[in-house]
Parts: sequence; C-alpha cells; structure tokens
Amino acid sequence: MASDLLLFQISSVSALVGMTLGWRGVMTRYSGFYDLPTAWSNVFWGILLGGVYSSQIYTQIIIPNIEFEVTNETVVNPINLILLCLIASILVHFILRRNRVRSGSSQTTSGWALGLAVGGMFGMVVIYAVLRLSEVNIPVMVTIILLAILTPRCEAIISSYQGHLMLNGRKWGAILRATMWRCGYVVMFAYVLSAPIGWIFIVPVMLISNRASENWIWNSIPKEGKKQLRKIWARQARERKLGRVSTPIGSLNPTTESE
Repeated sequence: MASDLLLFQISSVSALVGMTLGWRGVMTRYSGFYDLPTAWSNVFWGILLGGVYSSQIYTQIIIPNIEFEVTNETVVNPINLILLCLIASILVHFILRRNRVRSGSSQTTSGWALGLAVGGMFGMVVIYAVLRLSEVNIPVMVTIILLAILTPRCEAIISSYQGHLMLNGRKWGAILRATMWRCGYVVMFAYVLSAPIGWIFIVPVMLISNRASENWIWNSIPKEGKKQLRKIWARQARERKLGRVSTPIGSLNPTTESE
C-alpha cells in the first residue's frame, strides 16, 4: 500500500486536471464577459467551502456507506446528507450574492468557477478514499479518471444553474433545487465506489446537463454582453485564420532566401 502522502498527491493532481478541463470549457469561452479577479476570488472561496464540505461528506456519508457495504451495520443518516447539501447551497447563494458578482450579472459564470473549486475538492476527497480503500485495477483506474473529470464539472453545473436561477429572481428555488441535485450526485458518487456499474447512470445525466448549461449560461448574459462576446469571438476567429495562413508563408521563407 502506498503512503498516505503519495495517495494525497495523486488525488490532488487528478482533481486539478479535472478543474483545468472544466475551466477550459466555459471560463475560457466566456473570458471576455466576466471579471477575471472575481472569477479567481470565487475559486478561492470554492476551495475553502469545498474543503470543509468535502471533509464532512467523507466522514458523514462516504465512510458510513463503505462500512455498510462491508458490515451491513453502519447506515448513512439521510438527515446528515440533506443538511450538508443544504448548508453548501446556502453558502454558495451568499457567495454569488456579493456585489462584485451581481454588478456584472455574472452569477452563472461565477457559479461555474465556484463550483469547479468545490467539485475539485470533493473529487480529491473521493479519489483519495478510492485509492486508500481499494486495490488498483482497471475498474478502479476508470473510476478515478471519471471522478477526476466529472466531479468538478458536476458541481460547476449545479452552482452555475443556481446562479442562473438567482439571476432570474428565484432565490429560494435556487437553494432548494441545488440542494436536491447535490444530494443526488453525492449519493451516486458514493454508490460508484462500491458499484462501478453506477457510471452508466451518471455519465448520460452529465452529458445532458452539460449541454443544457451552455443554453442557460448564454441566456443569462445581457444583450450588451452578448454583443461584446460576439465581437471577441469574431476577432479570435480572424486571428486564428490569419495564424493558419501566416504559418505556411513563414515556412516558405527559408527556401526562398536560399534560392
């Protein structure tokens, strides 16, 4: 069995890879709309919230669930699950209500950045539990890869949707729906630790939710923001096109000079 430090390093790197992949999607695409310092501030708060939230999920949900699978004695208390997810949703609500977030109407993109950090911390804890309690084999490696990719994105989708509902004035609805979805994904991710077959239910839901998130993020952007983004995307497309054209021309210069 590898040392706890090595397992922690592997789980940390895996979670960071998942966070990076999630950032390169939404946050890179909408880089002209949101304020970068605000986004990094949300990442910071997400790491703090995710660290506390994930440690409680680990001790109150994941460990009891694993013990139940082994001994059939310890039972997960559903009240703990609901309370933890409700508290997390309320804290996300307050973080997204800050003036620097509301002033730019960036609750959805801020929620995505916040969720990536919370989900990254959650993924790190779950991956650590898998490495610590399981023998390394192909199903375990597949589980680790899927956890690294999906846990940050799952929480990002939920937090972004919560921000979308807040932007539309549905404050309590945002908290209650986010709590429900958080309870669902915590249960499912805890379940796949002992039954990898659960991935056939998680992956399709994630694909559908990820596609839907593109719509509500775009719809949440004000008209002026959409105009600005279209200009940025058009300029980036021109730059990429010019880059492709200039590369072959540059490659011909040495030959021309030699002649």
